[in-house]
Amino acid sequence: MRQEVVSSDITVVGGGLAGVCAAVAAARLGRTVSLVQNRPVLGGNSSSEVRVWVCGATAHGTHRYARETGIMGEMFIENQYRNMEGNPYFWDLVVMETVRAETNIRLFLNTDVHEVEADGDEDHRTIRSVTGWMMGSERRIRFESAVYLDCSGDGLVGFLAGAKHRVGREARDEYNEDWAPAFADDITLGSTLLFYTKDAGQPVTYIPPSFAKDIAQTTIPLKRVIRSGDNGCAYWWIEWGGEFDTVHDNERIRDELWAAIYGIWDYIKNSGKFDAETMTLEWVGSLPGKREYRRFIGDYVLNQNDIVAQREFEDRIAFGGWSIDLHPPQGMYSTESGSKHLHMDGIYHIPFRSLYSANVGNLLMAGRDISASHVAFGTTRVMATCAVIGEAAGTGAALSVEKGITPRELHNGHLHALQQTMLRQDASIIGLRNEDPADLALRANVKASSTMTRLAADTPAEAYPLASDVGLLLPADPDVDGIELLVDAAEAATLTVELWNTGRGENYVPHTLQTAASTQVGKGAKQWVKLDVRWKPAAPQNAFLVIKGNERLSLYVSAQPQTGVLSFVKGPTPIVSADLEDHQPSQPVIQWSMRPFVRKPFCFRLLSRTDAFSPEKAVDGYHRPYAGPHQWSSVAMRPDAPEWLELNWAKQANVRSVHVTFNDDVNEDLINLHHHRTPFPIMPELVRNYAVEGYANGEWITMAEEQNNHKRKRVHTLDAAVATDRIRISVYATNGSPCAEIVEVRVYE
Repeated sequence: MRQEVVSSDITVVGGGLAGVCAAVAAARLGRTVSLVQNRPVLGGNSSSEVRVWVCGATAHGTHRYARETGIMGEMFIENQYRNMEGNPYFWDLVVMETVRAETNIRLFLNTDVHEVEADGDEDHRTIRSVTGWMMGSERRIRFESAVYLDCSGDGLVGFLAGAKHRVGREARDEYNEDWAPAFADDITLGSTLLFYTKDAGQPVTYIPPSFAKDIAQTTIPLKRVIRSGDNGCAYWWIEWGGEFDTVHDNERIRDELWAAIYGIWDYIKNSGKFDAETMTLEWVGSLPGKREYRRFIGDYVLNQNDIVAQREFEDRIAFGGWSIDLHPPQGMYSTESGSKHLHMDGIYHIPFRSLYSANVGNLLMAGRDISASHVAFGTTRVMATCAVIGEAAGTGAALSVEKGITPRELHNGHLHALQQTMLRQDASIIGLRNEDPADLALRANVKASSTMTRLAADTPAEAYPLASDVGLLLPADPDVDGIELLVDAAEAATLTVELWNTGRGENYVPHTLQTAASTQVGKGAKQWVKLDVRWKPAAPQNAFLVIKGNERLSLYVSAQPQTGVLSFVKGPTPIVSADLEDHQPSQPVIQWSMRPFVRKPFCFRLLSRTDAFSPEKAVDGYHRPYAGPHQWSSVAMRPDAPEWLELNWAKQANVRSVHVTFNDDVNEDLINLHHHRTPFPIMPELVRNYAVEGYANGEWITMAEEQNNHKRKRVHTLDAAVATDRIRISVYATNGSPCAEIVEVRVYE
């Protein structure tokens, strides 16, 4: 047996997506990191060992422009490029290579941390070291650092350090949460095992093991959806253990889940109710995917009211959007729906105060163990949200080490630096503006080869009967001064539209009626019908145009997407059985669905000029949609010349690095595994071929260039500074979009 001591600036315990993003964030900021994972692979519940698909703020298309950016966004984009079919082993590689690319990270797999040395009184604890055993290698390793991150899911490190924590559900009156129980208890969400099936192409018999459940004798068939072709994500409801201790009873829970899986497969194969003669089991999980255990107490406990109200915390450092998603304690044996969902009107914000311990001075946490009530945890627990929390915690840890202070002191005295550092790294914060004084781009004059000023989608692909109200969201920048819609009329009819605002910059549902207009439409096909709808808001923002249902009329849908424009239908058919999932259809984001119209806007022509895509938008401080697209877009590109965006200054600067962020359509709901398939490996809007050029010695010189780009953000650090008073990004090709689109440019000396 070998005894070792490993010293680093930061130790991250837990190699799920929260821990991975925390480690990578800290390493990119120059800190040395020990990343300790007790399994042979990274990714936690998303790994090939467990195979839970990565959900996040998009909520599978419920929320708009909500896909995560930063490190989690990089992995989504890279996985789509490499792994469109959702192979779980290829996802493992994406996560592993994200970590291995960082030379400041030392990775310790198969290393189970189960000892913590900490001192201090109950309210002022400090971790001195954590110790783990590397399985199969007989190495006992002591990790010494200034700051520790508990990303272990179960929260063992913080628990052993004496961190204040909760297990179970708070009473309703503790945080005034109407989804909490009347009295506190120790009930948690349960654990799940998943399985994969395949068609063997020939008859396959199945003899169940002796321990398989006869599920016909249980309540499972009553309220759960069972189909022969489903696997993996469709069986998230195979859940149990919420009334037990999900850690100490882990073996018992696994055995019960195994019994259920093999019993469900027996029911599918041998009950005679399913077409499954040639189907066989391909893979069955053996490691329960845990949902909940300890939640630490931070300086703030996020609760239901914060989520639903979308509270804009001053110290917000991440966002989520998954519904508050709670499951019955009895899991798969419950006669209630498998889950109930409370949706907010848009994404919600997460404060930094929920990411560090209230009483352990050098402990941060990320993932499902953050400081949140059980009800709020119902949404923060999903993995893409855990990942962006991890990036925030890792950034906070790096800055704490750099400044020699605690995370609480970082919050109290350096919050602006934390947020600005995260924005520079393209992290997932919405509504905050780049105010980095070192960024020369914020002081630049900007111009472009061309700019999209006419907003339209006027190439019809198919007719869409106006059987119910539909919606069209577009930027009002600076105003809306008339609009045309492409209409079929089976007979003369009245076309009526209402123009609403969305209430908040991060929301995409109608909030307050601003104006309305109607016009008569004569019988005929493909008529461009003008509506005199006018609105000039005090500041640029999105307009939500409600087109009232009329069975005599049809609109047209275009197959060409338009950045900044979304289409909706009101009152769609539920996408899942109400017996399985209770989604409360009266909530606005459920009422107004964009799923039938992803990348397919209604045909329209905005009659007023738009400034939503002006060159200045690329340096306005925002790096993702918020009350508008916030990007430059050219007109349709020509084959014989590039489109370019130019920044210039009154005097020369010694440019050493240029950051360019391209449009990767954060409205597109990507997935890592098998929930759904996105049909292109690269976001079409992403710039493919480009050059960064500087004007020096009377001519344009190439400072950096890229071919076959498939990434959102590129940072070009020059070998030597270039003295110049202007730079430009010249775009030669995109990955499918007709226009060149740039979200943000930063320039540093």
